[in-house]
Amino acid sequence: MVAQKALVTVVVVVLLLHLLCAITFTTTSATRTASASHATVYPHFQHLNVRETIAGTKIVRPLKVSESDELSESHHDGESGEKWKLKLVHRDKISINKFDDHHHRLDERMKRDVQRVDGLIRRLAGGGGGGVSYGVEDFGSDVVSGMDQGSGEYFVRIGVGSPPRSQYMVIDSGSDIVWVQCQPCNQCYRQSDPVFDPADSATFAGVSCSSTVCDRLENAGCHAGRCHYEVSYGDGSYTKGTLALETVTFGRTVVKNVAIGCGHRNRGMFVGAAGLLGLGGGSMSFVGQLGGQTGGAFSYCLVSRGTDSSGSLVFGRGAMPVGAAWVPLLRNPRAPSFYYVGLAGLGVGGMRVPISEDVFRLTELGDGGVVMDTGTAVTRLPTAAYEAFRDAFLGQTANLPRATGVSIFDTCYNLSGFVSVRVPTVSFYFTGGPILTLPAMNFLIPVDEVGTFCFAFAPSPSGLSIIGNIQQEGIQISFDGANGFVGFGPNVC
Repeated sequence: MVAQKALVTVVVVVLLLHLLCAITFTTTSATRTASASHATVYPHFQHLNVRETIAGTKIVRPLKVSESDELSESHHDGESGEKWKLKLVHRDKISINKFDDHHHRLDERMKRDVQRVDGLIRRLAGGGGGGVSYGVEDFGSDVVSGMDQGSGEYFVRIGVGSPPRSQYMVIDSGSDIVWVQCQPCNQCYRQSDPVFDPADSATFAGVSCSSTVCDRLENAGCHAGRCHYEVSYGDGSYTKGTLALETVTFGRTVVKNVAIGCGHRNRGMFVGAAGLLGLGGGSMSFVGQLGGQTGGAFSYCLVSRGTDSSGSLVFGRGAMPVGAAWVPLLRNPRAPSFYYVGLAGLGVGGMRVPISEDVFRLTELGDGGVVMDTGTAVTRLPTAAYEAFRDAFLGQTANLPRATGVSIFDTCYNLSGFVSVRVPTVSFYFTGGPILTLPAMNFLIPVDEVGTFCFAFAPSPSGLSIIGNIQQEGIQISFDGANGFVGFGPNVC
């Protein structure tokens, strides 16, 4: 009995330490570097609960229809301005294959990740794209989030048409188009909900080739007087069809005259989603179509990976928190869809890794830089920065048993014999002073169900850096497009 009480006490203490150390912000601009006299002093550590995290990898319970319908609920909050809140789920939660184990899901996720990153780099090399615009009638909200290469990781449930048909939509922060699979579907991938039929909607209106909307659409075509669109993604996915104006419903909030693609030929790694909700910085995205009505204000929390919970996506000025650590957004004219932030450096164990800030700089020619993305899972860093970062982490985890590399990860540990482990903190140093220190579960992740954990970063095949969704999970992230800032915290999800 005494031993059991002692074990319970240890677990409680570990959980409390984990919560307290989960996320911290510092606004000092002071630089901390390792020196010879401090080579063995690591002032910042936190605990990773190994058993609890491994248990979370086994949760694969696809939503039932009654549960998925609840995702369409929205909430008004008049205390700090109007806002609308939607539930957000990871793609694994609505996976059609109920029998995938964690190792298989991770392997597929990493394959998608590599294809997405390669596609993004090719797109940037070709000039970025995405410069189109269109305005819609009033709504009181806005969204934003990261990149445009197709196989998204997080889904939201919205209504399309009149009456609204509930559909799962991939949220994609760099994409500048909203589209759904449509009947007649000449080529469609499998989705969870019935394919949208425009004949059943009282508000569906095709767009003519002479429309200004069609003129502003990238890669527009014309057939039988109707505007056609085509979007290809880096992983080989694509959607082709006609452009239309349609009503989109977020809970009780109705947005009229949204320009959407009605996809009659689609191929993709979108799992059960009906289509994609483009939330990028271009004016043809959902955010761009809302224009100045909301000022690009939105906030999200990604908490669904490996848990049975859901995250949130909040639109509107009321979503802007007080007390967040704000970092300026940077714009790249070559890639207006993407949300760049200034990253000055990286830290391990409270000490800044000696990496030149120039490694992360967005050049005047639009090369390099650091993009935030909800669709890329693993944070990518230029090779030189990654290797210095990884080596600093290895130097402070020499006491942990190593394991062979897995997939894109070259730094892994065998933690099968541990209940919890003590690991150094990992931090992002942003330009201007803010420092974001990550929860342990955001940089040391399980890659199987037996206790292999890997350092969740990878080298970039180019000078581009990407802050992926694994590193964003559990952190309240807010975009203030009108003023050009992204905020971290102050709350955890």
